[in-house]
Amino acid sequence: MKKLFATGIATVLSVSLFLSSVGKVSAEESKLTTYTINFKGSSVPGNVKDLIEKAGGSVVKENSELAYVKASSKDPLFLDRVRKLDSVESAGRSLKIIQEKVVDAELVNVKDHSIYDQYQWDIKQVTQNGKSFTLPKGKGSKDVVVGVIDTGVDLNHPDIKANIVDAKSFVAGEDANDNNGHGTHVAGSIAANGMALGVGPELGIGALKVFPKDGEASTDTIAEALKYAADKDYDVVNMSLGSYMYLQDPERDTNDIRAEINLFKKAISYATKKGVTVVGSAGNAGADIHNPAKLTKFLYGEDANGATHRDPASNLLIRVSAGNKDKKLAYYSNYGVGKIDVMAPGGDLGPNYNPDTGQGRDNSYLCMSTVPIFDAQKNIIGHGYGYKAGTSMAAPKVAGLAGVIIAKHGKNKLKPAQVKSIIEQSAEDIYKKGKDEQSGSGLINVVDALNH
Repeated sequence: MKKLFATGIATVLSVSLFLSSVGKVSAEESKLTTYTINFKGSSVPGNVKDLIEKAGGSVVKENSELAYVKASSKDPLFLDRVRKLDSVESAGRSLKIIQEKVVDAELVNVKDHSIYDQYQWDIKQVTQNGKSFTLPKGKGSKDVVVGVIDTGVDLNHPDIKANIVDAKSFVAGEDANDNNGHGTHVAGSIAANGMALGVGPELGIGALKVFPKDGEASTDTIAEALKYAADKDYDVVNMSLGSYMYLQDPERDTNDIRAEINLFKKAISYATKKGVTVVGSAGNAGADIHNPAKLTKFLYGEDANGATHRDPASNLLIRVSAGNKDKKLAYYSNYGVGKIDVMAPGGDLGPNYNPDTGQGRDNSYLCMSTVPIFDAQKNIIGHGYGYKAGTSMAAPKVAGLAGVIIAKHGKNKLKPAQVKSIIEQSAEDIYKKGKDEQSGSGLINVVDALNH
């Protein structure tokens, strides 16, 4: 099997996610295993506890609005029994999402000049050199909340803390502070308001931590964060995360994967119906994601057969590809006909960089934003600025744009489909006329969107 990302992609400063191996539980092992169980319809059966216990398990978590439960069992026949229940739509072993290690550029030591003026070409690109900030509601409004479902946020970063209106950790034993740096960088791209600036410097930020210090998260945790954002009347959610689901992967049960995909779709649907505009990154494999069968061969080798799908995925998402300083598709960014809605700057390593050799790197072409400063144990000991690149950095610019559009028109006045339409119709058509495989409707333009 090929590695998930091609050689050279590991140098990209983004968070790329993949599912950890989950082996099949044999009768001999009989170990405690957790399961994701989706039910038909819009709720969980009233006798769900009895159903699960009769099948040989116990309910760990129940969510009626998302019509699923998380259950555990040591019985190797539990899953077979559950799948035979008439009320069950799909069920499988709960899978973990793991962050790959990435290379970060050095932190920038800045004391006497503005990060925005000197480094943030990406924010200038989409705001027309800050012109959008001068328009009515062009900086957003704090009552318009953009949720950052991520590694947490540096809650005391001077450029972000005044914008944080809510913070919640879905990780047991950890607060919402960022122990990675990724979530803080994302939040800064949305709403930094200090030496660095985000697309909407006056937007509210909801810091929703789903990745623990060790990097692993479960699908149900992310789904719960989406539901929380919807129930708390957030306006936008950014999900700079994703996995590749190879349905015929011999190391996993196809039904396990389907259960996870279905739960994500239900959570995104729930949030959208509640008025949340959901934005997601397209991924960093440098792959054409239009054809699931061809994607399998690209990622796993020519001998692999079957479909590979991006997850979380939904036609309700605004899916974002990454461009560079020259408004070209970044070398690592996924693309595909009908799979990309818009492009936003995600940065790369410069025109002389060779992904095959790693030579010619120029960090100034990356995206600068807010980051925590850590000690050796990943505890926050300071607040700074750092470079990253990836579709993870592109998506929050679109989330920030969605926020300022909502601020202009009024909270809860636009439906997510209307927000998406404005973003697409106002985008700069940079490639062939109309939608294309690399940029979708084009490169986002905050000024045109606010004048739309």
